Amino acid sequence: MDIQYNNSSGSLVSKKDYFLVAIIGFVSGLLILPIIKNIKFNLTAIRGVAIVIVLTVLAIVALWVAKIISGKTPMILQIAKFVATGVLNTLLDIGVLNLLMFVFAATSGSSYSIFKGASFIVANINSYFWNKYWTFGSGKSATTKEFGQFFAVSFVGFLINTGIASLIVNFMSPIGGISVTLWANVGAIVATLASLVWNFLGYKFIVFKKPQPIAV
Repeated sequence: MDIQYNNSSGSLVSKKDYFLVAIIGFVSGLLILPIIKNIKFNLTAIRGVAIVIVLTVLAIVALWVAKIISGKTPMILQIAKFVATGVLNTLLDIGVLNLLMFVFAATSGSSYSIFKGASFIVANINSYFWNKYWTFGSGKSATTKEFGQFFAVSFVGFLINTGIASLIVNFMSPIGGISVTLWANVGAIVATLASLVWNFLGYKFIVFKKPQPIAV
């Protein structure tokens, strides 16, 4: 059977879910490689392959664990999917950011803020499709209203993300003597974590809110 049931809660995970989360793990592994390279970490071919394999396996295992835990707290499974999607979007965000910093040789100032904004927008477009059709399981066609709500929630997330990242990078000195490139990535990660909380709540309770059944 394609569907695996969690008997204690009725929660379910399909083979398609495992396949999709494996893709997320695999692509995340590929995206993290240039990031590691850009922060001057000694990355060999063997280490690169190992990272991709480990992240793919961890993604599958994490979803399996979430399915078991969701027996007592069903929302855990949805949160797990959101986190998996968030990891992919985060690495896409930071990957594009590092690409722009590498191409234009700029790691701070107004250029960094522009790069961070651009990378966030790219990741956010990817986020819409993964969250709509996988995390929150919205089977209905996209509408102008839904897109407007998604844009509004995402725009606030964009302000939180870009604002915190720019604040850390442009107004705080690197901690522990780390390189400015690594510090730029630290700023991006902290900002992404903050915006993820807002995005989950906004997507779940505003954009992809499921209609309540009408009492008879």
